[in-house]
Amino acid sequence: MAGIDTRENQRDAHLRSADFFEAETFPAIRFRSTRITKAGAGTFTVTGDLTIRDVTKPITLTVESGGRGKDPWGGERIGFGTSTRINRKDYGLHWNQALETGGVLVGDEVKISVELELVKASN
Repeated sequence: MAGIDTRENQRDAHLRSADFFEAETFPAIRFRSTRITKAGAGTFTVTGDLTIRDVTKPITLTVESGGRGKDPWGGERIGFGTSTRINRKDYGLHWNQALETGGVLVGDEVKISVELELVKASN
């Protein structure tokens, strides 16, 4: 979390603070898979634990294969993608600020998107 970069220094500092991620105490968001099952052609269900700050909750992701192939250097690569939505308050992220026009500054729903590329190690 120390490396968070939204291209706005003040916002980044606020996100690293105790109001949000408390990056000095909790330097990483972690996902640890507990089970992977094939759900269809090129699709998998990945169940695991997502930890933000000091709160761990189980989540299930639908992961889709983006394909496999050789790169220009002869290496073998495979890609995967997934996305999910969580409620930030479930992870103890409660800070907010009322707006003059009504409503609040930060929504409760957070979309998480992951694009992963793996490279087969050469022997």
